[in-house]
Amino acid sequence: MNIFSLSTARQSAASPLHDEARDWLLLLTSGRATVADAKALQAWCAQSTEHAQAFEQAKALWRDLAPALEQVSQPRSFGRRAFLGGAIAASAAVVMVRAGVPGGFAGLTADYRTEVGEQRQVMLSEGISLELNTQTRISRVGQGIELLEGEVEVLAYIAQPLKVQAGEGWVSAAQARFNVRNTDHNVCVTCIEGSLMVDIAGRSVRLDGGRQLTYGSAGVSEVTTVDTQAVVAWREQVLVFNNATLATVVDEINRYRPGMLVLLNRELGQRRVQARFSLQQLAGVALLIRDAYGAKCTELPGGVVLLS
Repeated sequence: MNIFSLSTARQSAASPLHDEARDWLLLLTSGRATVADAKALQAWCAQSTEHAQAFEQAKALWRDLAPALEQVSQPRSFGRRAFLGGAIAASAAVVMVRAGVPGGFAGLTADYRTEVGEQRQVMLSEGISLELNTQTRISRVGQGIELLEGEVEVLAYIAQPLKVQAGEGWVSAAQARFNVRNTDHNVCVTCIEGSLMVDIAGRSVRLDGGRQLTYGSAGVSEVTTVDTQAVVAWREQVLVFNNATLATVVDEINRYRPGMLVLLNRELGQRRVQARFSLQQLAGVALLIRDAYGAKCTELPGGVVLLS
């Protein structure tokens, strides 16, 4: 039985906008929602005050009717909303593979992979080791590898350069330790030790230790100097944020944490954050955000927490 089938007495003539708001909440609480779904919801709520209010009313209805739902032992029939919930899951299947599965369709056949919150080491060959971060997909390409999605730290001390493809670029290194991240169609390459070359957009750029280059939808950045300890803090089970927006922090946390944090307050999302989180803290990180930044937390099934 769907909780929203109980709403008839409360709301005699639901508008299409309220129907859409309830459908969004159904998707979020289905256990199948992705970070891309959360971003799409944020865009939907931002369309107008009426959109945002409709979603707030759907959340309130969910909270009010949750005790009644718990009293229902077994569903006896499927109403329109229950059917619609299944239809959403079915019709979104292809989109979820593209947006929700790391690396999209290619990620399904990756040679090396990690799931949410998982990290693992791969000894690629003598002199080459890979440290895979959460939600990472890597395929072997000839004598090199392709980072389809996620993040990897590479340690290469070999005679011939190892080639790592990420997005539209290639990293080549024979004597180096470096970090490559490929998320949301943007790639960040950081040289930790030694030196390497990045071939992108017809250019060859050299990176030495402590230097970083990014490329993607916004083009190719200038080479910058970075704190390499912060870049690879994930190796020590720590996330470090230096003057990042809260929206960026939430997106990053969602890569490591089962369920999903959904930030619905755009102004709150622009708050600047200086923080250091242990990965072991992430189960209760929503409460830390609430206490530190005054966010309102609404917990839903499936590990979904709405921050507003």
